Amino acid sequence: MSQSPTIVIIDYGVGNTYSVINAILRLGYTKVKVSDKEADIKSADALILPGVGAFDEAVRNLKSHHLPEVLNETVLIQKKPILGICVGMQLLAEGSEENGWHEGLNWIPGKVKKLELPPSYAVPQVGWNNISFNNRDPLFSRTAESPNFYFDHSYHFETKPEHRLAWCDYGIEVTAAVQKDNIFGVQFHPEKSQTNGLKLFRGFFNSI
Repeated sequence: MSQSPTIVIIDYGVGNTYSVINAILRLGYTKVKVSDKEADIKSADALILPGVGAFDEAVRNLKSHHLPEVLNETVLIQKKPILGICVGMQLLAEGSEENGWHEGLNWIPGKVKKLELPPSYAVPQVGWNNISFNNRDPLFSRTAESPNFYFDHSYHFETKPEHRLAWCDYGIEVTAAVQKDNIFGVQFHPEKSQTNGLKLFRGFFNSI
């Protein structure tokens, strides 16, 4: 693998692509593009699936850009590494109950459910929270113990313990990061998380 892998940020109309590409460029990676083209996605060394807003809108946009089939082939068959961010992570699940039940990509077992919290905790969860690890490699291999990241969400990914890389305490244990084979996801926004976010991107790209 070359020093500068080819990175494609999936463009499907609901991602925070500007901030994500700026964060990656700050790390010195030069082969970065935002695209929904099949040829670009299949030729990438690594993929980023960003996302902001509602799950159902994200699913509709993925389908309108004809992306699920391309992504299934690239990620599940070609085994290209992918990192989902916020709603992009939630799309990795079987589905979400946000605005009714909507099916996701179904790559990682689990469902996305509304945060049910003690009365003293606000929904959405907005702001900086420290996370704890179940497994530091590879995403958190460069961060210190209990690093903080920026969260902004009302729904969370309930998955099996073996797929949960990290979690944060927000009245309940909220899944902060997931992994299954070459598929990774983070609930927080690394592109808004300053140094720790950059370290996470570096850990992901170094792992490929």
